Amino acid sequence: MKLILLFLLPLSLTAQTFTKEEINRWEQQAKQVTIIRDNWGIPHIYGKTDADCVFGLLYAQCEDDFKRVEANYIDILGRSAEISGEKNLYNDLYTRLLIDSAGAKSDYINSAAWLKKLLNAFADGVNYYLYKHPSVKPALLTRFEPWFQLMWTDGSIAAIQSGGLTIDELKRFYTNDPTTTVRVKRIEEEVATGSNGFALAPSRTASGNAILYINPHVTFYFRPEVHVISEEGLNAYGAVTWGQLFVYQGFNEHCGWMHTSGYSDVADLYAEKISKQGSQWFYQYEKEQLPVKQRPITLSYKDGNEIKTKTINTWYTHHGPVMGSRNGNWLSVKANNRSMTSLMQSWQRTKANGFDAFKKTMELLSNASNNTVFADDKGNIAYWHGNYIPRRDTAYEWNQPVDGTTRATEWKGQHTLNETIHLYNPASGFIQNCNSTPFTASGSSSPKKEQYPAYMSTEPENFRGITAARLMAKAQKFTIDSMIANGYNTTLSAFQELIPALINRYEIELSKSDSVYTKLAEPISVLKNWDLKTGVSSIATTLAIEWIQRLVPLMPQVRINGLEVDLVTRVHTYAQTASADQLAGTLLTVVNDLTGRYGSWKTPWGDINRYQRLTGNLQETYDDNKPSLPVGMAASTWGCLPSFVSRYQNGSMKRYGYNGNSFICAVEFGKKVKAKSLLAGGESGDPSSKYFGDQAEMYTKGIFKEVLFYKEDVLKHAERTYRPGQ
Repeated sequence: MKLILLFLLPLSLTAQTFTKEEINRWEQQAKQVTIIRDNWGIPHIYGKTDADCVFGLLYAQCEDDFKRVEANYIDILGRSAEISGEKNLYNDLYTRLLIDSAGAKSDYINSAAWLKKLLNAFADGVNYYLYKHPSVKPALLTRFEPWFQLMWTDGSIAAIQSGGLTIDELKRFYTNDPTTTVRVKRIEEEVATGSNGFALAPSRTASGNAILYINPHVTFYFRPEVHVISEEGLNAYGAVTWGQLFVYQGFNEHCGWMHTSGYSDVADLYAEKISKQGSQWFYQYEKEQLPVKQRPITLSYKDGNEIKTKTINTWYTHHGPVMGSRNGNWLSVKANNRSMTSLMQSWQRTKANGFDAFKKTMELLSNASNNTVFADDKGNIAYWHGNYIPRRDTAYEWNQPVDGTTRATEWKGQHTLNETIHLYNPASGFIQNCNSTPFTASGSSSPKKEQYPAYMSTEPENFRGITAARLMAKAQKFTIDSMIANGYNTTLSAFQELIPALINRYEIELSKSDSVYTKLAEPISVLKNWDLKTGVSSIATTLAIEWIQRLVPLMPQVRINGLEVDLVTRVHTYAQTASADQLAGTLLTVVNDLTGRYGSWKTPWGDINRYQRLTGNLQETYDDNKPSLPVGMAASTWGCLPSFVSRYQNGSMKRYGYNGNSFICAVEFGKKVKAKSLLAGGESGDPSSKYFGDQAEMYTKGIFKEVLFYKEDVLKHAERTYRPGQ
C-alpha cells in the first residue's frame, strides 16, 4: 500500500493533429448525414446508415456542449485529477479499479463488425468536430478513441456499482491514513440518481392507446434531447447522455422505454481473511492460502503548472479489487460495471419494434444499473426491476460483506429474465416506479415480495412512490396532458404525519401562556390549513421544507434486524415519538431564521426557491443580484413528483436548483406517435445561444412543447439544415 512518486511533466496540452486519410474519411461520412435543427434547437439527425447517424449525433452533441461530452469521459477514464488536482486522485483510483480500460480495448478489437462501425463513428464524430473547430480547446482529451464508449455502456448516472464501499474507505485503506473519515451526506442533498417512470395500459387512457411518462431526476443538463433516423431502421427520439451513441430514455415509432436507477444488489463485498508470509500477502479460500495479486496503477494529477504522477500498488483477490477494510478484514469488490453486451443491449433496444423485440434485448441480461418501464403501440406495458442479477445463496446477507473464505458465497451464474422481478400487462392497467419498491408498482397486480430473493430488491418505499401509486391507481381516461399534470403533482407526502403530530403536540403539550405557543400561533395556523402541495406563492412550503431539513438530523437512526431503515419509516416513527419541544421548538428556530434572513417568516416559496443558469459551466455559479426564476417544485426526497432539489449556495439568500427534473417526456402510442417534452433550460450549453434558456420558464411551470417526430413536422419548424462540418 505504498505510494511512489514517479516524475514530473510540464502542464501543456498539444493540439491533436489528424491525418489526411482521417480527414478525408470524415468528410465523406459527413456527406451521408443531414442535421436539421428545429425551433427549439433539437437536432434531428438523418443518415444513410446507423453509423452515419452516430457520427452526426456525436458531432451535434459537441456543437451543443463539448465540455460536457469531454467531462463525462475524463471521469469514466479515471483522469479527473489531471484537471482538478490531487484531491481527485482517489476518485480516479476508485474508477480505475471498478472499470477496466484494458477490457474496453479488448472488447473493441473483438467486437462484431456492425458494432465496430458504431464505435468508430462515435470517435470520428467527436474528432471531426475538433478538427473543424480549432478554437475549441479540450480540457484534456484532444483525441477520442473508439474504445472510450465501451467504458460506459448503459448510460446511467449511477453506472459504477461498488457494493456500498466509498471512496473515503478506499483512500483510508491505500494511504493508511486514520484521519480519513467517511463523509456523511446531508439528507436534503438528494442523491443524483432518481427518476419516475409511469406506464398506462389502453384501459386507463381516453384514446385506448398506451401512454408512457419519462421523468429522470439527475443533475441539471446531464442529458440533451435528440432524434436519430437512419435508412437501416433507426428512428429513436429522447435523451442521450452526453458523449454516448444511443438514446438512453426515449421512444421510437413502436415503443418507448424509461429507466429509473435500480438498487438491486449487483455488486458485493467479500471479507477476505489476510495473512502475510515474508513480503507476500495471502488470503484464505477454503483450506488454501492463495496469493493476493498486486497491480501497480499509475495516476496523474495536476499540481500548479505541472502534471505529477503517483503509482499505487493495488491488490486483488479472485473476487475482485481490494478497496477497503472493515473489522480487520480486507474488502474486495465483485461487480460488472461495463460490458460489450451491455452496450449492444443499449443500442438494440432503440430499434425494437414492440414488446417481443424489446423483451429479446432484455434477455441479454447485461444492464446492471437500471429498472425499465415500457409501453408500445400494441397496448402492451411492462416493467423489469433490474436486469443483470447474479444468482446467490439466500442464506447470506448480501447487503453486508460476505465471507470470502468459502466457495458458498460465490456467484452461481445469472438469473434468467423470467426469474427477475417483472410485470407484463398487469390487470390493474398501470405501472409506476420512482426508485421505490417494486412491490407497489402496480396496485393489486404488483409482484409479491415473498416470491423473490431479498437481493433482487433492496429499495424501500419512498415518499414520491406513495404519491405516484395513489395517482396511477386513480388514473381514468388519461391523455398526454393529464399524465403531465399528474407527473407534476407536488404533494409532499413526507408531511402527512409530521404536521398533524406537530399540531397535536402544540395544542396538547404546550401551555397557552408559553412564549413558544404564542410565537407559533400563526405559523401553526398556516401549516394546519396547508394542502401539502408546493407552490410559488406558498408560505407553508417554505416553513415545511426548512423545518424538515432541520428535523431529519434529529431523528434517531432506527434499525430493524440490525439494518438502518428507510426515510419513510424514520419519519413515521419520529412523528409518533417526538416531543413538542422537538417539533415546535425546531419550527420556532425556522421562523426566527426566516425572519432574520428576509425580515418576515411569511416568505413565499418562489421568493427563495429559484432556477438560475448564468454561465453554462460544468460548475455553475449563482448570484442573488442576477436574474432567476421562481420555482414552485421541491425535492422529491419529500414526495414531490417533479423534483427540484435546491440549496443555499455559498451564503446566498436564495436557494438555487441543481438537480431534479431534466428531460421529461409524455408519449402516446397508436397509429401515430404523439409526444410532448421539456428540458431544464434548453438544448445548448452556450450562454450566447438562443437555445440556452428558451425552455427555462416553461420548465419552472411545467409547460411542455410538442415533439416533432415526423419529418414533415420537422421541416415545418426547421431553423437550420446542414451537414457536419458546414
